[in-house]
Amino acid sequence: MPLTDKFGRAITDLRISITDRCNYKCVYCRTGNEGALYGDLPFDDYLRMARVLVGMGVMKIRLTGGEPLLRKGVVEFVRELAKLEPQGLKPRSTSDLGGAAQAAPFPDNVPTRSTNDAVGMGHPRGVDEGVRHSIPSDKDLGNLDIALTTNGHLLADVAQALNDAGLTRVTVSMDAVDPERFARITRVPNGFDQVLAGIRAAKKAGLGPVKVNCVLLRGFNEDQIIPFGMFAREEGVIVRFIEFMPLEEDRMWSQASVVTLDEIVARMAEYRPLIEIPRGQSETARRYRFDDGEGEIGIIAPVSHPFCGHCSRIRITSDGKIRTCLFSVWDHDLFAQMRRGATDEELAEYIRGVVERKEERHHIGEPDFVPASRTMVHIGG
Repeated sequence: MPLTDKFGRAITDLRISITDRCNYKCVYCRTGNEGALYGDLPFDDYLRMARVLVGMGVMKIRLTGGEPLLRKGVVEFVRELAKLEPQGLKPRSTSDLGGAAQAAPFPDNVPTRSTNDAVGMGHPRGVDEGVRHSIPSDKDLGNLDIALTTNGHLLADVAQALNDAGLTRVTVSMDAVDPERFARITRVPNGFDQVLAGIRAAKKAGLGPVKVNCVLLRGFNEDQIIPFGMFAREEGVIVRFIEFMPLEEDRMWSQASVVTLDEIVARMAEYRPLIEIPRGQSETARRYRFDDGEGEIGIIAPVSHPFCGHCSRIRITSDGKIRTCLFSVWDHDLFAQMRRGATDEELAEYIRGVVERKEERHHIGEPDFVPASRTMVHIGG
């Protein structure tokens, strides 16, 4: 069976935080008083976790932090990830399964593949319709999709090497297109030019479409909406606005600070109208093009338009804990299972048990909302 939770959602997307450290101290994210709180694992440990999960049906891996490019060896890690073969829904022998194709179990020491190897076989028969909507079809199966989220400060020097190693695409976090505003937000002087150079280097290297993520806070940077729309068109990137979530260190979040999807669309229309375009069910962003077809905007709206019903993601923190939701109030210690000598099959069984307990949805803005047990920088974006 594919890796699914009790609500019928197939888990195909994995985020791995490879460090808790960051070279920026963005004012909405960090108080400035806390640094890294959790340790990093050797890349071999992350690789084993990824290998097991890819064997269970994960098709996409995103590397996050902290700032992942602070880790020495990240290019080689990407190269090793790129050797993993997405299992999709490989059938076992029909004599073993009564004719129903199932996801192949993950064996120890799965061989790596060439990029020309065939992968996957499509839907199993008799699968519940609640699961079917999020199971990848034949056309989705292929090479592992490996992405990276970065603040872009160190990107220019490694973009080509990352592409050569097998990275598929890159997302850059950037909360202002005005250099002075950017410096105030990040508390890093003269960082804007380096990030812009990183974006352009990523485009040149073929890590596209390059996405630029902007977290919006009312009274803070919502005046950057139209400048970012212009930036998307001028630089040929996809800008994605993200509604502010209660994941910052000093817990300053309030509903009033959220700039909602509807407001963003209305504000951008003062510049040029947006036309919504199709997106995948499990995509986090609502997608829009400008009316003349030039430039794309995405809006990630977990507060005003939650998308939990189609969530396909789990996360691994830098210290090897599984988190089934950004807003989980507990972690599941996968690394501890490895440390005690668990086999790959035992790790897979542990993961299935964790995913079975994945939350149905978050409770942002509700009276019974309990903040996540970690803040964003310590979870991994």
